This record gives sequence, structure tokens and C-alpha cells, in this order.
Amino acid sequence: MTERGQTAFDGYPRSNGSVGVRNHVLVLSTVGCANGAVTRIAREVPGVVPITHSGGCGTGMLDARLAVRTLAGMGTNPNVHSVLVIGLGCEAAMPALVAMMIAESGKPVEHLIVQERGVAATAAMGVEIARGMLEESARAEKAEAGLSSLVVGLECGGSDAFSGVSANPAVGVAADMLVEHGATVILSETTEMIGADHILAGRAKTPQVADDVLRIVKQTEVVARQLFGDERILAPGNIEGGLTTIEEKSLGCICKGGSSPINEVIDYAEQPTQKGLVVMDTPGYDIESDTGMAAGGAQIIVFTTGRGTPAGCPGVPVIKVVSNSATFGRMGDDIDINAGRILDGDASVEEVGREIFRCVVETANGAETKAERNGECQFGIMKRFQSF
Repeated sequence: MTERGQTAFDGYPRSNGSVGVRNHVLVLSTVGCANGAVTRIAREVPGVVPITHSGGCGTGMLDARLAVRTLAGMGTNPNVHSVLVIGLGCEAAMPALVAMMIAESGKPVEHLIVQERGVAATAAMGVEIARGMLEESARAEKAEAGLSSLVVGLECGGSDAFSGVSANPAVGVAADMLVEHGATVILSETTEMIGADHILAGRAKTPQVADDVLRIVKQTEVVARQLFGDERILAPGNIEGGLTTIEEKSLGCICKGGSSPINEVIDYAEQPTQKGLVVMDTPGYDIESDTGMAAGGAQIIVFTTGRGTPAGCPGVPVIKVVSNSATFGRMGDDIDINAGRILDGDASVEEVGREIFRCVVETANGAETKAERNGECQFGIMKRFQSF
């Protein structure tokens, strides 16, 4: 790779100053009841990115606000050129509000209400709007941007005992390289900081950031005890993969953040205000965590796994890094980088970290990830309270 390729990429400049690594037209449902219309539009207009989900209503006001912020954040993600919002009309996540928040970013956006004309007519009108947006997006031109324009999310899922030895430390090397180039890197999954929060707090830029780290972990421990009777819960797959305690998993998880100072702690689906390493308060569930980072503006997500996962994120390329060669042998069609070479003695943590960094730059320049190639676009909105 050339020196220029290591410090810059060709992306899509947006009117709000952000830069996309993709140029998608989004068709976004605000509630599960509108999913049918979104699905019809996507079937008739290949090339759009549909987002359907089961949320948007049947929750308390705090979760409704969180859903609105998440949906609007997906629409304002730099990888999105324009958005068609489809709502039912009576949901808590009001379609007009979501569209208004997206419009504030300068993106073209329209919204349709199913209750005003029915599913068939809504879908027919949506098809025409989406086709026009696709035609307009095709005229967008790329421009050179520095790596300081990147926001890269970090995720792990289906972890095993090797994740904290190979894949996660290698991602940490790449994260430090990105920070050195002025990028923003988001460390997620508060659940997987339990037992390691004092280490992260010790890396905080200010006492306030340290307090914020300790606060979100403590809140997560309280919720875990309420749900499971113990905050030290491990998923069955983690146990089968050789992990013994949540502390062991957490120590491996935080390796993804490298060694940079933590400059900020942000809420779920919030956009960072600081460059460098930031922590986002997300759940441990991969899909909802990825969604939160994408809604917070991440153009790329680097996702480590031990047991393997095909998961992707709508509109945001996901780079998969696996901890061991056995899983890579089974799921090579789903995984981009095999960090198991570290365990095999064929590469060092530093070498795989540099490979991950190069892969991030190549992805920013348009290289397709396995999840994109396979059409993996999972989406889920976190809920802090029970539905009713």
C-alpha cells in the first residue's frame, strides 16, 4: 500500500463536514408495523438499503426517545446519501420527527405514512421516491479525505478463550494506529467491561471521564443482577469456547481499545464530540451494539469473534477478525482476517494489527467486506426498559 493510502482515502463528502465510505440510499421503517411497505420498496428497487425492526412503539417514553435517536442516527450516518422514512402513523417513534432530525444533517429525506394511503399505495409512492434518490446518489463524486474523518467502531461476539490472546490485541494495535492518524475509535459493550472498569478508568483523560466509565459499568452490573441474579453472567457459547469468568472476557474485550487515553464516554447512539478513543455505553448483544455505533456515526466496524458469526450492519461495512484458524477454516466465507495465525506462530500481534489497519483503509476506499458481499444487514435497537 502506498504512503498516501495509509493516511487518506477517497470518500463521499457530506454537507455537514462528515465523509462517507459508502453512498447508500436508506429506506427506514420507524416501527415494525411499517416493515411490509419497506420490504416491498426494497424488492422493487434493488440497490437501496432497507432497515426493518420490531421496535418503535410499545415502550416507555425514554425508550421511544432512544429509538428516535437511533433511527435518526442511522439516517445521518456519513455512509448514507439520502433517506426515505416509512412510518405507520401512530407509533411512539414519530416518522416526521425522525425525518426532521435527519434533514438537519443536510441529507435529502422524505417520509411516508402507511395510515394515510395503505401499504400498497405507500409502497408504490416509495418506489418512485427511492428510484429518484438512487439516481441522484449515482451522481455523487468522491474526494480525498484524511483518516481523521473516520469513526471506527469496535465489537466482539461469539468470543472464545483465544479472543483476548490473538484477535482483540491485534485490533488494539490497529486502534492505536487509527488514533495516531487522528481517527475516532469507539470501544463498546459495557457488559464486557465488568471487572475491568478500573483499568479503563485509569486510562481516562480526565477525572470526569474516569467517573463516567465507572458509572456506566456500575449501572450495567445493577441491571445484570436484576435480570440474571448475578452480574457475572457468561453466554453458553462463551463457556463452551473456554472462557471461565466475566473478568476474563472483559480483560480480553478491552484489549480492542489498544493503549490510547479514553477521551470521552457517550451514551448509546450518540455521536462522539472528541477524536481518539471513546467509550459508548452499549449492551453486550452484538447486533444492538453495532447499531448503536452506526447510529453514532461509525462508518466502519471491526468485529472480532472466536466461535464465528456472519453478522453485518445495514449501510456500514463490518470487518470480521477471527481468533483461531479452526473457525476460519469453517467460516472463511464470513471472515476477513485470520488472527489465528498468531497462535499458529505464523504472524505476530503487531503484524496482524497492521493488516487490520490496512483492511480498514482499503474498506474506506471501497473494498467490500465479507459481510457486505453476503448481504448481512442485522439491525436492533437497545431497550433500557421492558416493553408493555
